[in-house]
Amino acid sequence: MGEAKTPDASRRSERSRQAILKAVVEQVGEVGYTRLTIEAVAARAGVGKQTIYRWWPTKGALVLDAFMALLGEPAMLPDTGDVARDLKVVMRATLVELVNPRFELPSRALTAETQMDPALAKQFVDALMRPNLEATKARLRVAQRVGQVAEGVDLDVAVELLFGPVYHRWLLRTAPLTERYADTVVDYVLAALRPPGPPGSAG
Repeated sequence: MGEAKTPDASRRSERSRQAILKAVVEQVGEVGYTRLTIEAVAARAGVGKQTIYRWWPTKGALVLDAFMALLGEPAMLPDTGDVARDLKVVMRATLVELVNPRFELPSRALTAETQMDPALAKQFVDALMRPNLEATKARLRVAQRVGQVAEGVDLDVAVELLFGPVYHRWLLRTAPLTERYADTVVDYVLAALRPPGPPGSAG
């Protein structure tokens, strides 16, 4: 008889981890962040509570990891040489993500909780938003070097001008999020950031 194979503990742990993260996203979407319990997540994932506590010290850390797994690695911003075209690709992709029901329901629940929990809000921004904001700022910095964005522009504010209207419309549901809207935001922001033309020139 051949030797019995030893179970691969690392593969089993990864399967459990993925099951936990999936259960978190589903539970947050169904009951919200406040009513989310480790017990319910453990039951849905088919693991013991201690398994969750061993890997995540707090509920906030668990939820943030679940969202990071849901979103995946931040996409690299394109650099075609046309900053307007590149930013429109990014903004359109952002809108698609925001209106995806799999993302939207749990994201709204977590966003609401951050309003009452400053520590969670900082984790949320640092882990989920900052990478994309920094990547966009880096693309604007390149545009600044080649003269597509004026020198002296505060790029932190510029990034807020791009994403702020989108998140405002998403949070308050003031109007639909469409590709045309994304393109308009980019056009308006870049018009404000463009280097000044010669005296007497139009635009």
